[in-house]
Amino acid sequence: MNYLLPILGVLLSFGFVFVAKPKNKENFKLLLAFSGAFLLALSFFELFPEVYEHSDPKTIGVFVMLGILLQIFLEFFSKGAEHGHVHIDAEEHTFPWLLFLSLSIHSILEGFPIEGNATIIYGILIHKIPIAIILSIFLLNSKIKLSQAVFFILLFALMTPLGTYLAGHIELAPDYASNINALVIGVFLHISTVILFESSEGHKFNLRKLLVIIAGITIAYFL
Repeated sequence: MNYLLPILGVLLSFGFVFVAKPKNKENFKLLLAFSGAFLLALSFFELFPEVYEHSDPKTIGVFVMLGILLQIFLEFFSKGAEHGHVHIDAEEHTFPWLLFLSLSIHSILEGFPIEGNATIIYGILIHKIPIAIILSIFLLNSKIKLSQAVFFILLFALMTPLGTYLAGHIELAPDYASNINALVIGVFLHISTVILFESSEGHKFNLRKLLVIIAGITIAYFL
């Protein structure tokens, strides 16, 4: 299931967009806010205790910060697609290689913690679904050929399981595994906090978003 769920999440999201043809990605902001809160909470409840147990705290802190910086760097090429933004010219006809490569690196990394922590798969799945929906809306509404859009989504769906596979088949000392997971925590922290800050709509109070965020944190706690 650790390999299958991320693939199904992406492919079913693409299928939903292909059939239902939603035009406005703004309709998925609540789902995005829930995914950000859920992923952030799982990082604190599941991943942080695990990495600090097996490695030097200061080293873990360094790798968490490196993960944040890495995600900022990747977003120069993905334009923020990891947290629901796709700022690439919709009139472009060529395959968006920079977007694909940056999303692939991000997805491979997020697959690593799944190997040692079965719970985190749910956070990654709930994170991927709204992102896959928004990405699919962009791809299907752009000038990119349908075959290229399907190719993009298929490869994107395989990247997280690839990361999980690599984590399970590469012999790493506990310290190195913890450092990689700390790097992924930094990536998660950046993405989830950006999602939560951006969902505030000019810092106006929004009861629905607050309730969705509380629900995401609560569910993560009881998993």
